[in-house]
This record gives sequence, C-alpha cells and structure tokens, in this order.
Amino acid sequence: MGDYANVNGLKMYYEVHGEGRPVVLLHGGLHHIGLSFGPMLPRLATGQQAIGVDLQGHGRTADIDRPMTMPNFAADVVALLDELGLAKADVFGFSLGGLVGLELATAHPDRVGRLVLASANYRADGSYDDVRDPALFASSTRMPTAADFREMTEEYQRIAPEPERLATVQTRLSAAVAGMEGWSADQLRAITAPTLLIIGDHDFVRFDHAIEMKELIRGAQLAVLPGTTHTNVVRRTELVVPMVESFLA
Repeated sequence: MGDYANVNGLKMYYEVHGEGRPVVLLHGGLHHIGLSFGPMLPRLATGQQAIGVDLQGHGRTADIDRPMTMPNFAADVVALLDELGLAKADVFGFSLGGLVGLELATAHPDRVGRLVLASANYRADGSYDDVRDPALFASSTRMPTAADFREMTEEYQRIAPEPERLATVQTRLSAAVAGMEGWSADQLRAITAPTLLIIGDHDFVRFDHAIEMKELIRGAQLAVLPGTTHTNVVRRTELVVPMVESFLA
C-alpha cells in the first residue's frame, strides 16, 4: 500500500488506497498522511483512488538539501503523478498542503481536476495576527495545543527516516511559509479547477480573506465549520467527508 518514488532527487513516500478517479491528499505542516487524513481515508478511498503523499521532510519522506518552497513541493507532486501515469488528479490539501494545492492549480492547471483547499490563505496577511506574530503565540487560542505539538513530535520521531532533524525541518518549514510570496488576485481569478474552500470558525485564516478567495476563484464554494480550530478542521470527519465526497463526485 505504501511505496517510494524517486522524484526530483527526493525519495518520496506515498500510499494508494482504493480505485477510481484519483484524488491526491496533501497533509499539513509537520504532519504526515495519517496524521492529517487517517480517519478520512477509508471513506475517501470508497469509489475513488486516494493517493496520500508525504512531502519533503515530512513523515516517511526524508529532507534533502533543497529549499522548501511551494513550487518545489508542487513540482514533486507533479513528478509523482508522472511516475504513476496520471495525467490529472483531484487535489485535497490541508494547511501547508492547501498552499501546495494552490501552487498546483496556478502553476500546473492542466494537472488538477477538482480542488479542495482546507485552511489555506493565498497571502501571508490572510491569517490572523496571533498566528503570524511569535510574540502572540503563547496567548493565542488559534494555535495548536500542547497535546497537538506533542502528537506531531511523537509521530515525527516514530516514522521519520531522520527523527533527530525535527527541529531543523521545523525551522526550515517556518522560514518557507514566512517567506512565501503568495499568489496574486489575477492568479486566483485564472484558476480553472472547480474549488471548495473549507475553514474553521476559529482557524488561522481570516473570514474576510476566505470570502475574498471565494470571490476571486470563479465558482468557488466556501464552507465554515462551527466550533473548529485550525488543527481540528481535518478532525471534523462527520462534517468534512460528506461535503468533500459530494464535491468530488
């Protein structure tokens, strides 16, 4: 079920579940396939083929001496599609995976069928101040809890090829997200993939920013999950899975 593909100098881990129309699952930062999508996988792999990917430096995919950027992450996904003989796939990205999904939809539009972006902003200022300013992290109720961080740490140490590199990967990833240029309004207007946007009502992404994305992306749909923080968006399987299944059908 799990395998590795040699893409762009990376030994990328991926899993294929089910059969049918392919949907690529792109996890959040410092997550892996199972941590972001584990509870959803059995449902998402019913009637379609769910392809989970561990991005560079995440899960079972080792880090390499190459910048962590959205273009690089997206190029790896495209190379994996080539390796699997897939001309096009639907994409479901959460958080970091949502940013990679945006890069795929804007830079590689011919490779994306339908697009689900969960907890993703297209500009750095699309998130609230307390998740962009380190001085406000400790008092923010939007940030992952101590238990969330502990789970991410334990999972990284459990399955990563080089578990001792966690702090380095975290620093590199934080720099990549902080230095991200984002996308222009014109780039979002040019997205041709049918798009579903999902955020929590206590997410990192500002409401007005999510609404702006909905207005920019032609025909986009927006779902706001009640009582839901950023980390919990992909844990609300009872809400997320039915709407994603319906959207991808």
